Amino acid sequence: MAAQSTKKVAVKKSSKKAAAAVADEKETKRAKPAKKSESGVSGIRIRLSAFDYRVLDEAAAKIIDTAQRSGAIVHGPIPLPTDIRKFTVNKSTFVHKNARDQFEMRTHRRLIDLAETTFKTVESLQSLSLPSGVDIEIKMN
Repeated sequence: MAAQSTKKVAVKKSSKKAAAAVADEKETKRAKPAKKSESGVSGIRIRLSAFDYRVLDEAAAKIIDTAQRSGAIVHGPIPLPTDIRKFTVNKSTFVHKNARDQFEMRTHRRLIDLAETTFKTVESLQSLSLPSGVDIEIKMN
């Protein structure tokens, strides 16, 4: 019986050492500061939206071409779900309830992610002229 109790004690000591080692590793991971790129901007997320998909794709192609020339890594364009807003309007003002017109507005959206961007990338995107009718949202990480 004495031999069994020493084995249990040995196991307990080794598990305490392992737990202490794991705790030390966690502290060293927390203590290390996060690495930031030298340019200051690690990534850019560009969200485009427009009513006409042809104009939207043209704008996305211009942005991708400009970003690739400046050395950024491009992910996209990723098509997002099209937002469809439907409107029903009565043809008559008073009596004819069954006579109606239906209209819809489609908003097409694309997402472009740029990784490993530099100051040159940001500068070239700011000077880029895009077609009218395209809404642009830019988020820098």
